[in-house]
Amino acid sequence: MLLAAATAYAPGACAADKPRVMVLTDIENEPDDAMSLVRFLVYANQFDIEGLAATTSVHQRGRVAPQRIRQIVTAYGKVRNNLELHEPGFPTGEALLARVSEGLPVYGMEGVGEGRDSSASEQLIRAVDRDDARPLWVPVWGGSSVLAQALWKVRATRSPEALARFVARLRVYAISDQDDSGPWLRENFPRLFYIVSPGINASGGYHHAAWSGIAGDNFHGRFAGGDALIVSNEWLEHNVRRKGPLGAEYPHWEFMMEGDTPSFLNLVNNGLSNPERPDWGGWGGRYELYTPRKERWFVQPETRPIWADTQDEVLGADGKWHTSNHATIWRWRAAFQNDFAARMDWTVKPYAGANHPPVPRLGHAAQLTARRGARVDLSAEGSSDPDGHSLSYAWFAYAEAGTMVVSSGRSGQPVEISGHDQQKAWFTVPTTRVLPPGTGTLHVILAVTDHGTPRLTRYQRVIVNVVP
Repeated sequence: MLLAAATAYAPGACAADKPRVMVLTDIENEPDDAMSLVRFLVYANQFDIEGLAATTSVHQRGRVAPQRIRQIVTAYGKVRNNLELHEPGFPTGEALLARVSEGLPVYGMEGVGEGRDSSASEQLIRAVDRDDARPLWVPVWGGSSVLAQALWKVRATRSPEALARFVARLRVYAISDQDDSGPWLRENFPRLFYIVSPGINASGGYHHAAWSGIAGDNFHGRFAGGDALIVSNEWLEHNVRRKGPLGAEYPHWEFMMEGDTPSFLNLVNNGLSNPERPDWGGWGGRYELYTPRKERWFVQPETRPIWADTQDEVLGADGKWHTSNHATIWRWRAAFQNDFAARMDWTVKPYAGANHPPVPRLGHAAQLTARRGARVDLSAEGSSDPDGHSLSYAWFAYAEAGTMVVSSGRSGQPVEISGHDQQKAWFTVPTTRVLPPGTGTLHVILAVTDHGTPRLTRYQRVIVNVVP
């Protein structure tokens, strides 16, 4: 068996490991952007925030609302020092206020072209141009015209080689298409890294979008399997809104909770996600690289591969198995909601009065090599909890994330893991229910959950390279 270097969840990641992020938000078109911004800010130490830009969208065509961003950031500034008691690295409120910008108050491609620069599009260009090896992540919560204008200008003023370098430094996650610039971007910049569930709401696009798995059980998505109680206004009232000045800025939802939040959840350092590999999955969902076929809710046919929706098979809160794109997000709902509740506690409570996530460790490398039929031993030795709470362990195969194709058995699991709820576990690499060639990668997830209040979960991912 060959071993590679182990990886470990690191709660205090250094600045060089943080993703750089610039958010584009049509805040004030409805409550969900404000909700997502509150959650984003209690994770502010997880990111290098390059900008918070107010934009338009199909739902808000003629105005932008940077004042609402500033209002929420000001509330964050009041609790920032308390957050810093729990984990280091939170930027000051003043620093974030200086990074608020705005796009033009026009719709979509009307804001793209000669003389249509804005403080937001110029800020985005400066951020990409910064002497920093890390890419810039652009979560798009509304329309994407600010990004489109930035790329239009770079294409018009720089060489093809300089444009290619610029595009290569961008990572986009758009919450569907909320104006006509998203399809234009994907067509005109074929090498632009782009995660999206294509389509507009007027044609039913939100209903089909993976991101509605965050909380769309009874509205946009209308699906079963997720625990709807923990995304209700009642749960949010108790766990978020009552907690200090930042919680007070979290509105009641009208349609569903935080439709924009999946765009940054896979950037949270929880040990589960690899942002550069959307096909590996995480709190923000799982996406695969392909050219989607034309659907009626698309603005136009897709012209090249994008990171688009795929499906996971998940045992739901109702005790039934569900296979859907929404399940790639709601499968993690208890974990990311508990985590949010704990971080809201951090805004108002001393360290000793709040819970903090466990630190999972692997007793072996994070990448292993094994033959079909071989036994693979797993260990979480060395895992700990900063608050001294006892820990629970869960090992499970995330079959969809790997390249080895294994169908589920009677239990619904693709791989039976002995001791799946223990610190040490093992499994036999399958030899049946395997499609040819029977090799590839098999992903096994370790979830370590503490027994504090609320219970918090962190992860390690083991990738087994199965060889003949």
